[in-house]
This record gives sequence, structure tokens and C-alpha cells, in this order.
Amino acid sequence: MAQSNHERVGRALELLSAGLRPFVEREMRVVHGEGWQDVARQIIGTDKYSPRDGLNWDVANLLRVMWDEWNNVFAKTLGKNERNLVAELREIRNAWAHQKSFDTDDAYRALDTMERLLEAVSAEQSAELTRQKAELLRVRFDEQVKGAVKKAETAAVSGRPQEGL
Repeated sequence: MAQSNHERVGRALELLSAGLRPFVEREMRVVHGEGWQDVARQIIGTDKYSPRDGLNWDVANLLRVMWDEWNNVFAKTLGKNERNLVAELREIRNAWAHQKSFDTDDAYRALDTMERLLEAVSAEQSAELTRQKAELLRVRFDEQVKGAVKKAETAAVSGRPQEGL
């Protein structure tokens, strides 16, 4: 069965989380020392999903910590463009979590934004996102070809000339 764009974005968010976590932890530790988890916990709070000995490092929490600690921590290694990527990814993650649909263009943009942030933090997961973007472009091309063929067949049956061919 073909994968939906919503599922594609969900898989990509998992890669984003895996790629950002070591970076976020390292940068937080550099600035806040051994108390870095306490600072993160103040930002994200605790919930039923938080492990007793650590943090609930889902992608929403990683992005929130990056956003809230930008000036103290992340502006030292990342620029304004990356801050914009973080803001956009927070919106993408919220849309995904609230079951919003993603058309092909939206899904491609989401994957591209994730890839760009992962490249900025030198995360190896960016290579998988590059692959996923290429696959999404192949799917889009196949859909366009099928649409063009169907349009040509319809024009041939109706006897009307087809525009654009």
C-alpha cells in the first residue's frame, strides 16, 4: 500500500528527533553544565510520558527547547536561518500531530526543512531525508504522468483536442 504524505512526514519527524537529540543535549550541556536537564525540564515540564531518570525527548520538546533557549545556547552555533527552520518545524509538527493533511508540496517542504536543519547540526539522518525527498519527487512525477495520460485518453474519447499537448 502506498504511503500517505502524513505518514511520510511522521517518519521524517522521527529522523529529525533522532538527529537533533545529540546536538541539543551537547549544546545544552556546554552552556548549562550538569544542570542542563533541569533547565530543559523547566521548559518542557514533566508529563506521564517522561521517564523518571530523564526527559521526554520527543520532537516537539526538542524543538521547544531549541526555541526557548535560542539566545542562551543555540545562537552560538546556528544562525537566523536555522531559527526560522525551527519555527517552521514547530508548525509542521503541530499540523502533523493534529492530523492535518499534507499535499505533496507541503510534504516535500516539510522534508526539505527537516533536512536543512539536520545538515546544519551535522546529523547523519539528513542523508535519509535526502533519499525520502527524492522518492517523494518520483511519486509526484508518476502522479503527473498518470494524470496527463488520463487527460489524453479522455480527450481522445471525446474527440476534443487537448490543451497543452
